[in-house]
Amino acid sequence: MDIASYITIIISTVFINNFILSRFLGLCSFIGVSKNTGPSVSMGLAVTFVTTMASIITWLIYNYVLLPYNLEYLRTLSFILVIASFVQFTEIVIQKKFPALYRAFGIYLPLITVNCAVFGVAILNTDVFFLHGHAEPGSFLKALVQGFGAGAGYTLAMLIMSGIRERLEYADVPHSMKDVPITFVIASLMSMAFLGFSGFKI
Repeated sequence: MDIASYITIIISTVFINNFILSRFLGLCSFIGVSKNTGPSVSMGLAVTFVTTMASIITWLIYNYVLLPYNLEYLRTLSFILVIASFVQFTEIVIQKKFPALYRAFGIYLPLITVNCAVFGVAILNTDVFFLHGHAEPGSFLKALVQGFGAGAGYTLAMLIMSGIRERLEYADVPHSMKDVPITFVIASLMSMAFLGFSGFKI
């Protein structure tokens, strides 16, 4: 087992190819939930769980069902069904165990189903770790690590954004820039900051 390759995947997905700040996927929940740190971290953990589990199941489906029977054209449909199932499971657990957190999420928890970051991870796994219709050696663990890293990068971006937005509550922001406008400005500056990581060669 080459530990360095897994560390490289995590560093890449968290910093260099962050799904929010570099690939611009999952912006809906990023803007909507990041007003407070608590819900932001919880949403990040929920997304990390879904991306990790979706990476496992979609790899298995793609490798053992779609490829052997030449059903690659069903990739999008099958991946969406997997993601929707895990999001529904996560939503039920949170609703039962943490009702206050469920109310804090509001509409954004079901939106993980259509969160393009989660779907993007599943598609990227099949594009990167499958060549000429065959899985690369160790691709299952690499897909799992990439799913976890993508969720960790999402959580990091949510945590940074929520911290900044909480501080802005005490700042003298012009009325025309409050809420969504200033949030987009912050997101743009964060994206430019993370662009600096693209110069790393790993």
